[in-house]
Amino acid sequence: MAVLFVLAVGYLLGSVQPGLLLGRLWRGVDVREYGSGKTGFTNTLRTIGIVPALLVVGLDIAKGVLPVLLGRLVFHDPLAAAMGGVGSVVGHIFPLLAGFRGGRGVATSFGAVFAMAPVPAVFAALTGFAVLGATRYVSVMSMVCVPAGLLAMAYYVSRGWLEPEYLIFGVVVTVAVEVGHLGNLRRLLAGTEPKIGQGGTRRAAGQT
Repeated sequence: MAVLFVLAVGYLLGSVQPGLLLGRLWRGVDVREYGSGKTGFTNTLRTIGIVPALLVVGLDIAKGVLPVLLGRLVFHDPLAAAMGGVGSVVGHIFPLLAGFRGGRGVATSFGAVFAMAPVPAVFAALTGFAVLGATRYVSVMSMVCVPAGLLAMAYYVSRGWLEPEYLIFGVVVTVAVEVGHLGNLRRLLAGTEPKIGQGGTRRAAGQT
């Protein structure tokens, strides 16, 4: 019951879309109608600017932290904590409260990993920022930093520093994030992927 409860809480928290809310409050727009059509930091930055984008990334990270802490500190159950993290990321990607059209889950994944194992989370973030600095592609950063976090978590589990249940989260979320970036990968190969801050134009009707 603890696992199901924390999973449900995580999903509902993840379903709240700060990017969508701030887009409407800040500029009266639906950020999903612009750029990549997503609700996270990158598309918020492209669409309405740096200040709301920073608010979005902070709130998206918090969505990952809270259900994991609920599982860890209230129920003392690593499986519940892991599934709370899974729920928050799935909720962010497929939000019930926003027509199942959310973001790609990277910031929320970072928040969940940070609540499980701060050092692997920081390692993943530093790896991602290094890639971003070298390429200027947020999508490449995302596709590299999430599996880097999984590898760091696996190392911690192998050393006995982290409960193995957390690897369920790591594997599920890594697959979800990588699959969610297949469109970005195709654009990278075609040379049409926008770099950070670019690509905030209005989307064509029916564009995916």
